[in-house]
Amino acid sequence: MVRRRFATVLLAIAALVGVQLVGAVPAHAATRTLYYDASQAQEFVAVVNQAATLWNGKVSNVRLVPVTAGRTPNIRVYADNGWPRTYTTSLGNGRWYMGREAVNDGYYQLRIATHEFGHILGLPDRRTGLCSDLMSGSSAPVSCTNANPSAAEAAQVQRNFASGVTAEVQEVLFVG
Repeated sequence: MVRRRFATVLLAIAALVGVQLVGAVPAHAATRTLYYDASQAQEFVAVVNQAATLWNGKVSNVRLVPVTAGRTPNIRVYADNGWPRTYTTSLGNGRWYMGREAVNDGYYQLRIATHEFGHILGLPDRRTGLCSDLMSGSSAPVSCTNANPSAAEAAQVQRNFASGVTAEVQEVLFVG
Protein backbone atom coordinates (compact mmCIF):
# COMPACT_ATOMS: atom_id res chain seq x y z
CA MET A 1 0.00 0.00 0.00
CA VAL A 2 2.80 2.40 0.89
CA ARG A 3 4.64 1.54 -2.30
CA ARG A 4 1.56 2.26 -4.38
CA ARG A 5 1.09 5.69 -2.73
CA PHE A 6 4.79 6.43 -3.12
CA ALA A 7 4.66 5.47 -6.82
CA THR A 8 1.55 7.63 -7.34
CA VAL A 9 3.18 10.63 -5.65
CA LEU A 10 6.38 10.08 -7.64
CA LEU A 11 4.43 9.98 -10.92
CA ALA A 12 2.51 13.12 -9.98
CA ILE A 13 5.72 14.99 -9.19
CA ALA A 14 7.31 13.79 -12.42
CA ALA A 15 4.29 15.01 -14.36
CA LEU A 16 4.41 18.40 -12.63
CA VAL A 17 8.05 18.95 -13.51
CA GLY A 18 7.59 17.70 -17.05
CA VAL A 19 9.59 14.48 -16.85
CA GLN A 20 8.59 12.02 -19.54
CA LEU A 21 8.67 8.50 -18.17
CA VAL A 22 7.44 6.65 -21.28
CA GLY A 23 9.05 6.93 -24.70
CA ALA A 24 6.94 8.72 -27.24
CA VAL A 25 5.71 6.99 -30.35
CA PRO A 26 6.36 9.05 -33.48
CA ALA A 27 3.22 10.90 -34.47
CA HIS A 28 1.87 10.30 -37.95
CA ALA A 29 0.52 13.22 -39.88
CA ALA A 30 -3.24 13.33 -39.74
CA THR A 31 -4.99 13.20 -43.07
CA ARG A 32 -5.67 16.74 -44.20
CA THR A 33 -8.93 17.22 -46.08
CA LEU A 34 -8.91 19.80 -48.84
CA TYR A 35 -12.30 20.85 -50.16
CA TYR A 36 -12.54 21.82 -53.80
CA ASP A 37 -15.31 23.63 -55.64
CA ALA A 38 -15.64 22.53 -59.27
CA SER A 39 -18.99 24.27 -59.85
CA GLN A 40 -17.29 26.79 -62.16
CA ALA A 41 -15.40 24.12 -64.13
CA GLN A 42 -18.28 23.91 -66.61
CA GLU A 43 -17.90 20.92 -68.96
CA PHE A 44 -14.86 19.69 -67.02
CA VAL A 45 -16.54 18.92 -63.66
CA ALA A 46 -16.39 15.15 -64.21
CA VAL A 47 -12.70 15.22 -65.14
CA VAL A 48 -11.90 17.40 -62.10
CA ASN A 49 -13.62 14.82 -59.89
CA GLN A 50 -11.67 12.01 -61.62
CA ALA A 51 -8.39 13.85 -60.99
CA ALA A 52 -9.22 14.27 -57.31
CA THR A 53 -10.04 10.56 -57.06
CA LEU A 54 -6.76 9.72 -58.77
CA TRP A 55 -4.74 11.77 -56.25
CA ASN A 56 -6.73 10.26 -53.37
CA GLY A 57 -5.62 6.83 -54.54
CA LYS A 58 -1.94 7.84 -54.65
CA VAL A 59 -1.46 9.70 -51.35
CA SER A 60 -2.73 8.98 -47.85
CA ASN A 61 -2.20 12.12 -45.79
CA VAL A 62 -4.26 14.48 -47.93
CA ARG A 63 -7.76 14.01 -49.35
CA LEU A 64 -9.40 16.05 -52.09
CA VAL A 65 -13.14 16.22 -51.42
CA PRO A 66 -15.91 18.13 -53.21
CA VAL A 67 -17.03 21.06 -51.06
CA THR A 68 -20.30 20.68 -49.22
CA ALA A 69 -22.93 23.34 -48.59
CA GLY A 70 -21.90 25.87 -45.97
CA ARG A 71 -18.18 25.09 -46.18
CA THR A 72 -15.54 27.34 -47.72
CA PRO A 73 -13.44 25.50 -50.31
CA ASN A 74 -9.65 25.40 -50.16
CA ILE A 75 -9.53 25.07 -53.93
CA ARG A 76 -11.67 26.62 -56.65
CA VAL A 77 -11.60 25.22 -60.17
CA TYR A 78 -12.63 27.24 -63.21
CA ALA A 79 -12.82 26.72 -66.96
CA ASP A 80 -11.80 29.33 -69.50
CA ASN A 81 -10.42 29.63 -73.02
CA GLY A 82 -6.77 30.16 -72.01
CA TRP A 83 -4.04 27.72 -71.00
CA PRO A 84 -4.44 25.66 -67.83
CA ARG A 85 -2.85 27.44 -64.89
CA THR A 86 -2.75 27.43 -61.11
CA TYR A 87 -2.56 30.21 -58.56
CA THR A 88 -1.61 28.90 -55.12
CA THR A 89 -1.99 30.96 -51.99
CA SER A 90 -0.45 28.35 -49.67
CA LEU A 91 -0.01 24.61 -49.58
CA GLY A 92 -3.40 23.08 -50.35
CA ASN A 93 -5.07 26.39 -51.14
CA GLY A 94 -5.67 28.35 -54.32
CA ARG A 95 -7.44 28.20 -57.64
CA TRP A 96 -6.77 26.61 -60.97
CA TYR A 97 -8.12 26.88 -64.47
CA MET A 98 -8.92 24.08 -66.88
CA GLY A 99 -7.91 25.98 -70.01
CA ARG A 100 -9.63 24.99 -73.23
CA GLU A 101 -6.64 26.04 -75.33
CA ALA A 102 -4.64 23.00 -74.21
CA VAL A 103 -7.68 20.76 -74.58
CA ASN A 104 -8.27 22.08 -78.10
CA ASP A 105 -4.60 21.40 -78.90
CA GLY A 106 -5.16 17.76 -77.97
CA TYR A 107 -3.74 17.51 -74.44
CA TYR A 108 -5.43 14.83 -72.34
CA GLN A 109 -8.01 16.41 -70.04
CA LEU A 110 -7.45 14.09 -67.08
CA ARG A 111 -3.68 14.67 -67.24
CA ILE A 112 -4.25 18.43 -67.23
CA ALA A 113 -6.60 18.28 -64.23
CA THR A 114 -4.35 15.93 -62.23
CA HIS A 115 -1.33 18.12 -63.07
CA GLU A 116 -3.06 21.29 -61.86
CA PHE A 117 -4.12 19.63 -58.61
CA GLY A 118 -0.44 18.67 -58.28
CA HIS A 119 0.47 22.36 -58.11
CA ILE A 120 -2.05 22.93 -55.31
CA LEU A 121 -0.44 19.98 -53.52
CA GLY A 122 2.94 21.72 -53.71
CA LEU A 123 4.53 20.27 -56.86
CA PRO A 124 6.34 22.52 -59.35
CA ASP A 125 6.58 22.03 -63.11
CA ARG A 126 9.51 19.76 -63.99
CA ARG A 127 9.50 19.99 -67.83
CA THR A 128 11.34 16.72 -68.25
CA GLY A 129 9.47 15.93 -71.45
CA LEU A 130 8.68 12.49 -70.06
CA CYS A 131 5.13 11.19 -70.21
CA SER A 132 5.83 9.24 -67.01
CA ASP A 133 6.28 12.53 -65.11
CA LEU A 134 2.89 14.11 -64.44
CA MET A 135 4.52 17.42 -63.60
CA SER A 136 6.35 17.57 -66.93
CA GLY A 137 3.14 19.19 -68.17
CA SER A 138 3.07 20.20 -71.80
CA SER A 139 6.74 19.33 -72.30
CA ALA A 140 5.50 15.74 -72.70
CA PRO A 141 4.03 14.91 -76.12
CA VAL A 142 0.41 15.85 -76.83
CA SER A 143 -0.22 12.12 -77.26
CA CYS A 144 0.64 11.49 -73.58
CA THR A 145 -2.34 10.16 -71.66
CA ASN A 146 -0.60 9.34 -68.38
CA ALA A 147 -2.55 11.11 -65.64
CA ASN A 148 -0.85 9.31 -62.75
CA PRO A 149 1.69 11.02 -60.54
CA SER A 150 4.98 9.16 -60.44
CA ALA A 151 6.05 7.47 -57.21
CA ALA A 152 8.46 10.36 -56.61
CA GLU A 153 5.71 12.96 -57.15
CA ALA A 154 3.33 11.15 -54.78
CA ALA A 155 6.12 10.82 -52.20
CA GLN A 156 6.82 14.56 -52.41
CA VAL A 157 3.14 15.34 -51.74
CA GLN A 158 3.28 12.98 -48.75
CA ARG A 159 6.33 14.86 -47.45
CA ASN A 160 4.72 18.24 -48.13
CA PHE A 161 1.70 17.42 -46.00
CA ALA A 162 3.58 15.47 -43.34
CA SER A 163 5.84 18.38 -42.51
CA GLY A 164 3.34 21.19 -42.94
CA VAL A 165 5.57 22.97 -45.46
CA THR A 166 3.80 25.90 -47.06
CA ALA A 167 4.14 26.53 -50.73
CA GLU A 168 5.03 30.01 -51.86
CA VAL A 169 2.44 31.95 -53.78
CA GLN A 170 3.01 31.21 -57.42
CA GLU A 171 1.44 31.34 -60.82
CA VAL A 172 2.03 28.15 -62.72
CA LEU A 173 1.18 27.64 -66.36
CA PHE A 174 0.70 24.19 -67.85
CA VAL A 175 2.70 25.12 -70.94
CA GLY A 176 5.48 27.22 -69.38
